[in-house]
Amino acid sequence: MTTKATNIHPVFDRIIGRDEKEQFLNQKARVIWMTGLSGSGKTTIAIGLEQALQKRGFLTQILDGDNIRTGINKNLGFSEEDRTENIRRIAEVSKLFVNCGIITINCFVSPTLAIREQAKEIIGDDDFREIYINASYEQCEKRDVKGLYKKARNGEIKNFTGLDSPFEAPENAFLEIKTADMSIEESVKCLVDAILSHIKQA
Repeated sequence: MTTKATNIHPVFDRIIGRDEKEQFLNQKARVIWMTGLSGSGKTTIAIGLEQALQKRGFLTQILDGDNIRTGINKNLGFSEEDRTENIRRIAEVSKLFVNCGIITINCFVSPTLAIREQAKEIIGDDDFREIYINASYEQCEKRDVKGLYKKARNGEIKNFTGLDSPFEAPENAFLEIKTADMSIEESVKCLVDAILSHIKQA
């Protein structure tokens, strides 16, 4: 069992508060958490969303699965335990951005209900907006923008979500976007329209 550290002295009470930072930025911080299969369109929509929000004067930060795994989570694999730790770290980083008043746009497969519930608990229910980027395995495999589906079919990638590792669709997502039926531009507009009232200062 890990011994509890006795030399940690948080200074949260002396740091400029979130309310003041949100007022300074003239926005409400939220985590826009996009979940869906690899290749469903999460990152492309996130980039479009960031650009659309910047034009409206909002400050954002995108956290993307591949980018995170080249840095803070580069020591993690794709076992169930590592996936859970991957999301835990991401949620903690997201919480720091929210406390700084920044709208955080997350793009992570985050394949199970439990793993996304863990993220919501860390970030806080009021600040968590789950967006389901819905595209079937067949649609994503046909796109195969990163060549991952071919590698998974050939056995080069183990624990691939949707093939030999499960994906559990959200049951009560804030918004569902079906990318087989909508263009990128339509998807971005739909998302902007849905979240604007949640990130605007009163």
